[in-house]
Amino acid sequence: MIQSINPANNQLIKEYTAIDIAKAEKAAQQAHKAYEDWRKKSFLERGVVLRRIAAQLRKQQKQLAELATREMGKPIAQSTAEVEKCAMTLEFYAKHGAAFLKDHIIGTDARKSYVSFQPLGVVLAIMPWNFPYWQVFRAMAPILMAGNAMVLKHASNVSGCALAIEKVLKDADAPKHLFQTMLLPSQEIKNLIAHPAISAITLTGSTAAGKDVASIAGAHIKKQVLELGGSDAYIILEDADMKLAVKICADGRLVNSGQSCVAAKRFVVVKQVRKQFEEGMLELFKQAHFGDPMNESNKIGPMARTDLRDQLHGQVLQSIAKGAKLLCGGYIPDLEGAYYPPTILTHVKKGMPAYDEELFGPVAAVIEAKNEADAIRIANDSIYGLGGGIFSRNRKRAEEIAAKEMQAGNCFVNAFVHSDPRIPFGGIKQSGYGRELSEYGIREFVNVKTIFIN
Repeated sequence: MIQSINPANNQLIKEYTAIDIAKAEKAAQQAHKAYEDWRKKSFLERGVVLRRIAAQLRKQQKQLAELATREMGKPIAQSTAEVEKCAMTLEFYAKHGAAFLKDHIIGTDARKSYVSFQPLGVVLAIMPWNFPYWQVFRAMAPILMAGNAMVLKHASNVSGCALAIEKVLKDADAPKHLFQTMLLPSQEIKNLIAHPAISAITLTGSTAAGKDVASIAGAHIKKQVLELGGSDAYIILEDADMKLAVKICADGRLVNSGQSCVAAKRFVVVKQVRKQFEEGMLELFKQAHFGDPMNESNKIGPMARTDLRDQLHGQVLQSIAKGAKLLCGGYIPDLEGAYYPPTILTHVKKGMPAYDEELFGPVAAVIEAKNEADAIRIANDSIYGLGGGIFSRNRKRAEEIAAKEMQAGNCFVNAFVHSDPRIPFGGIKQSGYGRELSEYGIREFVNVKTIFIN
C-alpha cells in the first residue's frame, strides 16, 4: 500500500494500492497506441486539447491547490499559483508549439533539404513531490504538443495529486490513454524503462536518482532529460543594492518552504558587506511566519516529510559542530508535523554540509568572500550547476559574470532564479543535462530528422 500523509499533522490522508510491472507495461502499450493516433494530429488540433486541459486546471484550481497543500505542505497561496502557472504553460505551447517545430529549410546542393521535427513516442516522466503539478505539466505541455504520449511515475507521497492530474485530462476530454498515471513502486522503474513501448525518459529528482535512471536508460539507448539537485550560489558584491538583494535572497531561499532544486541556498557575500547582509536577512527571516499551510498568513509550511526535516536538521547540527554560527532557527519546534523554522548559518566553510551539500529546506548558508574573484571561485566550488544569482549595481559587469564566469544553467542578475515557459531551464555538472521549457524544451523529445531531396 502507498500512504499519503499530511506533513502538517502527520495524519493519514489516504492509502492507495500500487500496481505491478505487468499493469505498468500494459499502460505503456496503451499510451503507445494512443500516440500512433495523436502524432497524426495537426498542431492546431493538439493546441485545442492543451487549451481544454488549461481550462480544466483553472476550473479545479481550488481543489487541486488544497490537495497539494494537504499532501506535501506547500503554503496554500503558492499551491494556487502553481496550478495557474501550469495552465499558462499549456497555453504557451498551444500558441507557440507549431512555430517551434516548423520545418527548418537548409540550403545544400539538393533540390530541397530541410530539418523536420517528429515525435519519438511515449515519454516516461519520473517526477518529485516538491511541485506536484508544475513539475509534471512543464514536461507534459511540450511533450504532448510535439506529438508524443506520456506516462507518469510520481513521488509516492503525492499520489493523490498524480491521480488528480490524470482526472484533469479526462475531464478535458483528452484522447484516452494519451497520459496515464502509474502508482508504480520505485524498484520497478528499471523494468519499465526497458520496455519497448517507452521511447524516452524525463526525470526531476535527486542526483542519486538521476545517476540510476541514466545508467538504466543508457543501457537501452534511450534519450533522457535530467533536472537534478542544486545548491545555487547567490553572489552579493560590495556595490549591491542591499535592500533589494536581501529581499530577493530571503524570498528565493524560503519559497516552497525552501524545498526547491533551484532555490537560493548559498549566499556568497564579499567581506565589506557581509554583516549588513546578515542583519537584513535576519530581520526578514524572523518575520517569516511558519505554521499551518492552509493559513494564508504563513509563508512557510511544514517540510514534506518528517524524515526529510530530520535530515536537514542533522546537516545544520553537523555544520555548527564544524564551526558554523547559528543566527536564527536551527531547532525542531514542539509542533505536530514536519516543521522547521527559517534558519541562517554564517561563517560557513568548505567541509561543512552547509557548504558542500544541498540543503533542501528553509536554511540559508552565508559564506564570506575576500573579493569579487573569490566570490566567483566559491560560487563555482560545487558539484552542482543548476542556477545562480549576482547582485550588483554595475549591471554590465554582473551580466559578464553571469554569462561567462558562473558555472550554471541559469544565471540571473538582481533577481532570484525561477523557471518560465519562455526561457530554457536546466543544469550542468551533477545538476543534470538537457533542457525543459521554451523552444529548447520542446525539441528534446523529437527526432531531428534530415530530409534531402534530389
